[in-house]
Amino acid sequence: MEIPHIFLEMNFLSKELGKNTQVNIILPHQANDGTPCKTLWLLHGLKGDHTSWLRNTCIERYAAKHGLCVVMPNVDRSWYTNTQYDANYFDYITKELPEVCRHNFKVMSDRPEDNIVAGLSMGGYGALKIALTCPEQYGYCISLSGALDITRKGRPYNINEWRSLFGFDMQTPLELEGSEHDIFWLAEKNKNEGIPFPKLYMWCGTEDHLFKANVEYHELLTKLGVEHTFETSEGNHTWRWWDLHILPALNHILSE
Repeated sequence: MEIPHIFLEMNFLSKELGKNTQVNIILPHQANDGTPCKTLWLLHGLKGDHTSWLRNTCIERYAAKHGLCVVMPNVDRSWYTNTQYDANYFDYITKELPEVCRHNFKVMSDRPEDNIVAGLSMGGYGALKIALTCPEQYGYCISLSGALDITRKGRPYNINEWRSLFGFDMQTPLELEGSEHDIFWLAEKNKNEGIPFPKLYMWCGTEDHLFKANVEYHELLTKLGVEHTFETSEGNHTWRWWDLHILPALNHILSE
């Protein structure tokens, strides 16, 4: 009889966040015999949490196809950054959470070629920010409908929320240009310094309000000569399209 995959919710006190937090985890049946597995670090959007991908997609089935471990953390509305209110979400995702997971689940490899960081909307931005800041940790990166315009050019924003995240004295998000939070700047910096890029895959729907920013990022990567895949189709900023495109994204980046 085939051993099924395992789903569990892990709760623990995070030192980086200063509070108890939740993570949903899928372990494939290979994990039962100790076979090393690739890990998909799957990030939610602004209005989501650690349950979003499970409730709105068939990620369990997609993960089973590729024999993936899947880690789905809760990061609130953090934009995957170390906030001004001492909740270090970036360090939590890139340092503490991998350490906790690999301590408890030995099948999770720490080799970059065995780790994929992916997300939608805010999580798409987070995936790119994480992959470009810590390229030694991730071999693959997927952004679906990424909210890549962290400087909020031409888009509404809540300045008080932005200040709580990026700087209490901030007057406008445009001040983030050229900072560690600006993934346009990070791409240029890494290219200029000869830092390797992970295998990159981006998708965004043509009816999505974030389409323009995704096209601009694709154009920047093309100008820099960074190998990547950027695909578009009809689609807006809804789960129908993210569920439809996460499997092709995994199929593409994991193909030899």
